Amino acid sequence: MMDIRIGNGYDVHALAAGLPMWLGGVRIPSENGFVAHSDGDVAIHALCDALLGALALGDIGHLFPDTSDEWKGVDSKILLRKVVERVHAEGWEVGNVDITIALQRPKLAPHIAAMRETLAPILGVGIDAVSVKATTTERLGFVGRGEGCEVWASAILKK
Repeated sequence: MMDIRIGNGYDVHALAAGLPMWLGGVRIPSENGFVAHSDGDVAIHALCDALLGALALGDIGHLFPDTSDEWKGVDSKILLRKVVERVHAEGWEVGNVDITIALQRPKLAPHIAAMRETLAPILGVGIDAVSVKATTTERLGFVGRGEGCEVWASAILKK
């Protein structure tokens, strides 16, 4: 019988003009980007929390504190690789992940395939095990006003 664990992650970042927008490891053309200590890839941050949560290993802020100069401006794909290494060190592997990104603009549909293709090899799974979805909030709340982005992620780990 296979052991499985399920984890959920959530993250939010504010938007500001002139900053780069990274989502799911992909640079998204936009006038606005994420205010953050790292590169601000809110999708990867939520995914890291889902993976860590599945094993009760805390959260991304615990492993990579935003008070540390070591992680200032870091490419979040590096953080994800380190989290996946930790998952493997605990004797687990990724089964599948599901990410939902709430962002009013820009439209993300043209970038979804690239995100899946970027994340799959880092996670050590096929592209069919990486789901990325995007939605707006119909102009409601801080996301709808274009002030920020929020992301939910789920991960199944198997042993």
